[in-house]
Amino acid sequence: MAGIRWLIFVLLLMAASLVRADSQPVMVEVYGDDAYPPYSYQENGVLKGIYTEILRVAFSRMKGYQVQMLPMPWKRGLQYLESGEGFALYPPYHHVTDRPYIWPYSLPILDEKVVVFCRDELMQQPRPRWPEDYYGLTIGNNAGFFLGGERFREAVDQGHITLAEKGGSKQNLLKLVSGRVDCYINDRLSILWELKALQRSGEYNPDRHHLLTEGATISLEQGFLGITARDFGRFYFKEDFLRKFDSVIYGMRKSGELQQMVDDFIAR
Repeated sequence: MAGIRWLIFVLLLMAASLVRADSQPVMVEVYGDDAYPPYSYQENGVLKGIYTEILRVAFSRMKGYQVQMLPMPWKRGLQYLESGEGFALYPPYHHVTDRPYIWPYSLPILDEKVVVFCRDELMQQPRPRWPEDYYGLTIGNNAGFFLGGERFREAVDQGHITLAEKGGSKQNLLKLVSGRVDCYINDRLSILWELKALQRSGEYNPDRHHLLTEGATISLEQGFLGITARDFGRFYFKEDFLRKFDSVIYGMRKSGELQQMVDDFIAR
């Protein structure tokens, strides 16, 4: 009888231990683009931006997870997901063919409008057609960003357009205003935000640098949280993680909280 009581006691201890283990949150690292203001960027070693604030709130509401958000150069973040070393990255666009190593994607978080800005003297004649009206020009693009569309990439491959890919928004806009590239493609809000920052810092002065004019609208895109498809079972929790994340994002969209966060950030 005493042996049975002892066995029951041991089993209860084991069960209690399992409950305690199950109650411990899963530690997760998520990478954010360190050079894509105002959406995601690093400032004095701190990860900031519209996506960053939205995701920080969303992660805080996901039971069972403790998420650390880390700034990462975009191209390196993609490499980490491609190798399976990294778990998730924000905010990639939905490019399943070009990035087969990212899957699944979350629900869309924000809508973005991709446009081209060019030096003012190049826009004296209308250039509404993308990419045909931009043949013969050098177009800047952030490293690792798949922007411009298939016809643009074909024009680059055929030598009609020269593509200059390096760095983030700041580096490319400095190249544009100094005349080292003719145009630059990116999200419209990101371009306008970075131009204002460059003016405040004195790095862009319209009296000394080239004036810029907005050209064609290239596409309407959406930003996501992208998860590696090549983890080989290492991130066993990813389906549950994504299900909970999507549920929170859906609720934030439906209530208007997400849009309010965007408006508040831009108004600062």
